[in-house]
Amino acid sequence: MHFDWSFLVRLSVLVLPAMLLMALHGTAAHAAAPGSGAPLERLSSRRIFFGHQSVGGNLLDGVQRLPASSQAPRVVEVKSPTEAVAPGTLAHAMVGQNEKPESKIADFERMMDAGLAKSTDVAFFKFCYIDFNGATDSRALFEKYRASMEGLKARHPGTTFVHVTAPLTTVQRGAKAWLKELLGRPVWGIAENVQRETFNELMRQAYGGKEPLFDLARLESTAPDGKRETYELNGQTWPAMVPGYSDDGGHLNATGQERLAKELMNFLANLPAPAVQPPIPAVQATP
Repeated sequence: MHFDWSFLVRLSVLVLPAMLLMALHGTAAHAAAPGSGAPLERLSSRRIFFGHQSVGGNLLDGVQRLPASSQAPRVVEVKSPTEAVAPGTLAHAMVGQNEKPESKIADFERMMDAGLAKSTDVAFFKFCYIDFNGATDSRALFEKYRASMEGLKARHPGTTFVHVTAPLTTVQRGAKAWLKELLGRPVWGIAENVQRETFNELMRQAYGGKEPLFDLARLESTAPDGKRETYELNGQTWPAMVPGYSDDGGHLNATGQERLAKELMNFLANLPAPAVQPPIPAVQATP
């Protein structure tokens, strides 16, 4: 039996170029995938403001520890809302007071209106886990937040406002938690995370897929292998922070800082290009 080897030669001429093109296309698609790190170069021209308290400080610590090759922006604290933010800068400041979430809304709004919105392409603030307790009216707080953000977007159309879900904590487990339940005492983290997640679900419903939303809570409750950290309460499943991300149950440790800082930078880099801002007039020196 004679085998026609010329058939294989003709087939390879037709098939190999197509296979090569498919391979190249797949490589290009992978390189451009969101979160791959390649778009971080976009941050070199963006002016970003972040209002926060302690967990926000943890995130900034993580950003500052990213390697120089990551193209992460400079982290600079601003002392006044009239300070000009330079391109390639992640400016930040403390806003409001912990355990008084309405004060954070008001302070962020004040800073934007006082001039900070004119020199920032992207602006956002976040609540802290301590702003929520078992009695927090999360729905009322969300309505105050939404009204404030709608006003800011209307007054400052050149700034992209980002929404951030409220951070979670771990929940107390083991013998201490069992004893508290036996004695009818609240177990740390259980009731509080319910209110945080209630607020976060309202955020997702209002902004998910419509406006920029950085889901900090979902990241905090997701382990590196993709498994979610949850607990049961009254027949419902609620998320909690992965214990490995914190040493005290609320603040981010080095592991949590590194993971979430990378996610935040990729998120900011993948935002659409900001609207063109009018140039800021130079301040003339007084003779």
